[in-house]
Amino acid sequence: MNSKAWMSVAFALILSAVAAPLWAHHGDAGRYDENLVTLNGSVVELQMINPHSIIVLDVPDASGKVTRWQAEMGGPNALARGFGWTRNTLKPGDKITLMGRRVKSGAPYMNLTERAVVYMTDSKKLLFRTANADLPEGVAAPNQGAGTAAPAGAPAAPAGGAAY
Repeated sequence: MNSKAWMSVAFALILSAVAAPLWAHHGDAGRYDENLVTLNGSVVELQMINPHSIIVLDVPDASGKVTRWQAEMGGPNALARGFGWTRNTLKPGDKITLMGRRVKSGAPYMNLTERAVVYMTDSKKLLFRTANADLPEGVAAPNQGAGTAAPAGAPAAPAGGAAY
């Protein structure tokens, strides 16, 4: 091969190595705990932003101390198409319950892109559910009469989940 051909091959290899990360998507393997966590809190804001929408909520513990949590969801277009979400789906002060996977670092951050459920705490109205998530007792899918209250003493999370 002549020098021009080698230069072209070298340039193509360098270009592909530099450009490859532009097509990659980050993974979360090992970032989140596999056990589900249940949070009951008050919405601070809903950030419908790309690439991931964020629910910000204040979650009180048993002693009343409030911790500000963030819960990461899919992008706004996916939420709008799949679930009918808009910027007004959640309003500041709404009482919601989230089930998802907490970040392993222990920070007040959770993932709602897999095995996740979001519903209104008082009415049990389902707002969001991933395809691989089990519904808690008393929360029904919209075509099954959503809004029915859970029986007294019903668990808020499936077995193995932690509540905050």
